[in-house]
Amino acid sequence: MILPNLHLKPTALDSVAHRPLRLDVPVTDWALAGRLNSMFVAGAEFGEACREFPIVFVRAGKEPDGTDAIAPVALFGLVQEQNLYVEGKSWRARYMPAVLRAYPFCIARVDEQRLAVCVDLAFAGVGQSGQAIFNDDGSPAELLKQMTPHLEAMDAEIQRTRAVGQRLLQLGLLQDMRFDAKLPDGRQISVDGFLTVDDKKVSALADAEVCELHRNGILGLLHLHWTSLGNIQRLVEWHVQRLGSAPAAAND
Repeated sequence: MILPNLHLKPTALDSVAHRPLRLDVPVTDWALAGRLNSMFVAGAEFGEACREFPIVFVRAGKEPDGTDAIAPVALFGLVQEQNLYVEGKSWRARYMPAVLRAYPFCIARVDEQRLAVCVDLAFAGVGQSGQAIFNDDGSPAELLKQMTPHLEAMDAEIQRTRAVGQRLLQLGLLQDMRFDAKLPDGRQISVDGFLTVDDKKVSALADAEVCELHRNGILGLLHLHWTSLGNIQRLVEWHVQRLGSAPAAAND
């Protein structure tokens, strides 16, 4: 998965062209993620992510059949290009989404069968020092050997999570989200453009549909999604702190 506000120059690795390159990893300066307002999280991450971030849904392009693609994201800020989980160079949360943990590596899907391992060549740690990507003979070095199965597993989770979004869409369970908060100086901040799952519509489902959602694990994910929405108040408080004011009350 390639994110334009993070992967500024994603490039598929080539054992000839990129053989001399080295990476100064692990990443220690997370200011590079400071413009990320949100980030994809796979269903397998909900258990950890819901403790730290609001998890909401977005329309993410189109599926091959022309329907909306639906993806869950962890919300990091209340305004565009704001990441309240980045403080200076540090990541404030105990959990970091898998796509970000993989940085500067990312993965691109060439077609339904083939994947390309990429590196963000805009990463400041790309150079002639650090860990090798390829050995002198062009074979994958230890760093690439470790990252490749991680990226492949991450892509598999992305595909499984896409199916969750499609089922929510088919059942008509998604609703537009709008969140308003009043700041101490009287200004109001509004968050929209995201989707949440309507708990009333879930309660109105037929027993067979509820059973299906339970058996395939989606119902559990929905409860984690609803739990995570309590973290929106944290974002309001951090937003106010960044403005240098006292915390404000928020209302759905």
